[in-house]
Amino acid sequence: MAEERRRLAAIMFTDMVGFSSRAQVDESTALALLDRHNRFLRPIFARFHGREVKTVGDAFVVVFESALEATRCALDIQRMLHYYNLRINDPWKIRIRIGVHVGDVVETDGDVLGDSVNIAARIVTLAGPEGICVSQQVYDQVANKVGTALTKMPPVTLKNVRVPGSVYRAVPVWDEEPRRPAPTAAAQSRLVAVLPFASISPEPQDGYFADGLTDELISELSQVRGLSVIARTSVAPYKTSPKSIAEVARELGVDTVVEGSVRKAGSQVRISLTLVDAATQRPLWAHRYDREVDDVFAVQEDIAKRTSKALRLEIDRAAGEERRAPAVPNPRFGTVTTGEAYDHYLRGLVATTHHGEEGRGHEEAVREFELATRLDPTLADAFAAWANLYVVIAGDTVPFREVIPRARELAQRALDIAPDLSEAHSTLGNIALQFDHDWELAETEFTNAIALNSSNVGAYRFYGVLLGTLGRYDEAKQVYRRAIVLDPGGHDRMALALTEVLSGNVDAGVRMSEEATPHPDPDSAGHRAYRGMIYLLAGRRDDARRMADAPLPDAASDSDRFDHALLNALVGRPEAARRLAVEAEQGKAASYTSAADLAMLYSALGAPDRALDLLEQDHREGDAILWLRYAHPSFDAIRDDPRFTALLRAYRLPEHAAPSLRARGDSNP
Repeated sequence: MAEERRRLAAIMFTDMVGFSSRAQVDESTALALLDRHNRFLRPIFARFHGREVKTVGDAFVVVFESALEATRCALDIQRMLHYYNLRINDPWKIRIRIGVHVGDVVETDGDVLGDSVNIAARIVTLAGPEGICVSQQVYDQVANKVGTALTKMPPVTLKNVRVPGSVYRAVPVWDEEPRRPAPTAAAQSRLVAVLPFASISPEPQDGYFADGLTDELISELSQVRGLSVIARTSVAPYKTSPKSIAEVARELGVDTVVEGSVRKAGSQVRISLTLVDAATQRPLWAHRYDREVDDVFAVQEDIAKRTSKALRLEIDRAAGEERRAPAVPNPRFGTVTTGEAYDHYLRGLVATTHHGEEGRGHEEAVREFELATRLDPTLADAFAAWANLYVVIAGDTVPFREVIPRARELAQRALDIAPDLSEAHSTLGNIALQFDHDWELAETEFTNAIALNSSNVGAYRFYGVLLGTLGRYDEAKQVYRRAIVLDPGGHDRMALALTEVLSGNVDAGVRMSEEATPHPDPDSAGHRAYRGMIYLLAGRRDDARRMADAPLPDAASDSDRFDHALLNALVGRPEAARRLAVEAEQGKAASYTSAADLAMLYSALGAPDRALDLLEQDHREGDAILWLRYAHPSFDAIRDDPRFTALLRAYRLPEHAAPSLRARGDSNP
């Protein structure tokens, strides 16, 4: 006899709109759409601790421990699907409706039974496409806690079910926006640069505080609707090479500049800031804060509000009207964050930007983030930054399989605390892209991250990588152009140049690569190797050889040494690549070398069988990096091999997206 257990639970029903009619028109396409729908939703259920009870055709029944988690899960699902549907060209969108109720259920044999289950099943029928309906019992527990309006529906009668109380419909953000005053063109194009804060602290070692606070203010201002904020990598050079406001504005293309200084002495901090209009050089506001370190969070929020209000007044003055400054959401910090926890978090942020000995900054950052989250287990930003750090070093410094499971855990922890944290969503998108190779889920996470923070340059950057990987070049170009606006000194111009070449716009791509000058070293060995690869894809071997001729600096990083050796092998100089391959095979390499990277060397060296063995090993053991490298000219020698094309199919990669050099009248050595 099965054991029965009665308990209080939140029950969610989901239902895909129009699935039955689609299946009658084209069953195979409808089933593929259903599979994609299932792969999208299941990870989100897990993130909010939902237990999938069963699927009934195109419907899910999921049980949660709390009404709040169930409602947040429903909102996350609908937001992701909404922005996914906006991006895709497929006329068959994924639109679902969701119903949530909380009450007594009877659990038996893994199933759930009872009136509460029936109520949830009926409520879902009231929600239209992209809709969420919740019962009175859910409303009583989540009202004013989910950041979304819940409106009471007219009284309804549901077949064979008496619903206790009213039913409410969640009003998602995309339904609210059309009713707000439309932003002016100036608001839509307003670009802000936060210059590195000058550290005037008496102790030189406190300089990290100014650097970390700069990064944090960039993140804080990114949350303000109507503002776009230049990425840290593009403003960092002005710390050592300061320039006038006019020069900064011209180089970065911004409308407004924030500059200031920080003085930290013990637990006291003084922050002096000025917001300057770039066109007139006129200060829009200036303020000085004298606070305890513990109060820095409040200072940041106040700065963001003042900045938003000042810019809004400028915009409104030009339009001849006044509007209230928008509220600044701040879901990123926990409720018990202390000055000590925040201090370690800032130290971790700064450590992630360290150069020099590879791995040193990463190890230091991990220690600092671990300390910060131990002192404050609700510090969502620290969990997200820690997760993103692991994603950044995976495949370059350590194997993917060693750090990605931990990164996933940390990113989900961040979202448990702050479900709308853009950085955590983009990290999960990167995990889906780089480790799971779940292209659909990666796209929804990147799109979601961008919807939550339109200045999240990392989300744009890796979304561009995803689109380029799938051969969706026109879309990739649009995304890279937005990344370039947000980070003019980054490497996105080279990524755009490569995308132009791969899409057949060869001359424009080559010209763009020649004009790109990424920070911090526009003439680095890595940058030259990238240009050399573009020249090879364009069939310009002499120009590629010219890039390979540049001497390798003594202080070059291990990755630059690898790229330099690989390019030289491709133009007929195999010595350095052969040495690197032998060192890696013998375990004597200076740093981690993935099997896929080693395969690139062997393919360029004319050893196709060994290259293919390594690529199959790479896929089998779980690092599986070929998806990122497969268009590289080094693989042209094995591009037509059945084993290589079988790997592309295993990754669900487009075989046509990697052009052959032979097709351009060239050949590998």
